[in-house]
Amino acid sequence: MASAGLPRSARLGYGIGSFCSGTFSTVPGLLLLYYLTNVLAVPAAVAGFVVFLPKVWDLVVNPLVGRLSDRTASRRPWLLAGAAALPPAFVLTFAGPPLRGGAAALYVGVLFLLAATAYALFEVPYKAMPAEMTDDYHQQSSLLTWRMGFLGGAILLSGGLAPAMVNWRGGAASVQGYRLMGLFIGAVLLVSMLATHRGTARAPRIARAAADASSLRRQLAAARGHRSFLVLLALSSVQMLGAGIMLAGAPYFATYVLGGSGAVTTLFLALVGPLVFTMPLWVRLSQRMDKRGAMVLASALFLAGGLALSLTPLFGAGYAHLCVLVIGVGYAGVQLLQLSMLADTLIADTLSSGARRAGLFTGLWTAAETVTFGFGALVLGWMLGLAGFVSAGPDEVAAQPGLAIDTVVVGASVVPAALMAVAIGLTLRYDLTATRIAELRDAAAVPSPARADLGASPPRGGA
Repeated sequence: MASAGLPRSARLGYGIGSFCSGTFSTVPGLLLLYYLTNVLAVPAAVAGFVVFLPKVWDLVVNPLVGRLSDRTASRRPWLLAGAAALPPAFVLTFAGPPLRGGAAALYVGVLFLLAATAYALFEVPYKAMPAEMTDDYHQQSSLLTWRMGFLGGAILLSGGLAPAMVNWRGGAASVQGYRLMGLFIGAVLLVSMLATHRGTARAPRIARAAADASSLRRQLAAARGHRSFLVLLALSSVQMLGAGIMLAGAPYFATYVLGGSGAVTTLFLALVGPLVFTMPLWVRLSQRMDKRGAMVLASALFLAGGLALSLTPLFGAGYAHLCVLVIGVGYAGVQLLQLSMLADTLIADTLSSGARRAGLFTGLWTAAETVTFGFGALVLGWMLGLAGFVSAGPDEVAAQPGLAIDTVVVGASVVPAALMAVAIGLTLRYDLTATRIAELRDAAAVPSPARADLGASPPRGGA
């Protein structure tokens, strides 16, 4: 886990921020759709829109935050702004208002939109920081191993405790349980965000290029011309869509396939536990196979586990947990490698363009990530709606038609596996490797009129 040139305090300070990233990306994705359909009596298709539509706003706000953070001397004040706004918006989202149906959908939609905006203030600058702490190809993976270790801990804490707290106070359809969970998770968000702001105060920063002063339209055009970034963005979006569908389906899978909502916690632990324990392994694999080869392997494990999970009705709960454990090992690799490869594309862009645009690129990345992840809930909501899923109010248990239960199985297993197959094909088109980064660094050391065009040219073959 050592990273020459990066002190432990910098790695620790940066890594703590993953408690915010992991918690906010996990808890709404795991519980919000179920909260709407089974507590607030919102129809499944409408609930899917409520979860998804605030994410569309990310397409606007994330690139804007990224561009503005590029123009500030430090990205740290943005972390503090997010810390002031996100926790209260999250708590109010799960406050369990005395509303049902359409009125409840409107309330949750507005609060979740505010929460998504506040999250962008923190997450976009946060993701841009690694490329400004080190530009070494393998140090990126080592630094991000620390982040992923904290991310795994955050997901284990939030994803394991949040459903447990909901069930502890009256079951998965209890308003009181969701209120308690919201207060607890809001406190976790606040503490982690403030700790990151303080912990990165002395983080090293490599020499940075001047912020790109061109218009937002021209900067977006430059991003569209960055082939490596676009390929990575596409494969990551497909992976996040699959993960979003699977995560949104977990409470339904536990309730209607395994026979009890309490299994959400154990399924989730099986999914995210490998984030903590397999990170060093994925770093070594990325060095031996290069990051592209390791990403193919990680996606293949996720795919195999997803297909096997579809057989749960035949083999039972123990078998399901083993399948999810395999998925979790693959998901750990996907998470680490996505972020490490993103840092590589940011470095490549700075070397080839001579401009500071990391915030813009991470804004686009975070927008695509949150939109596709949220779209997973929308897709699942559509599927359940078409299958005749019956929504219910608090403390009610509605009988479901057989088609709805079959849809839960397919949505939580086969559909995510199919999306991972698409992601493997996209990964094979990504070729920004260690060799290519070295070539760009050598070219950047030699002034040339053609250097500004390198970022838009297709990367040459690498290691």
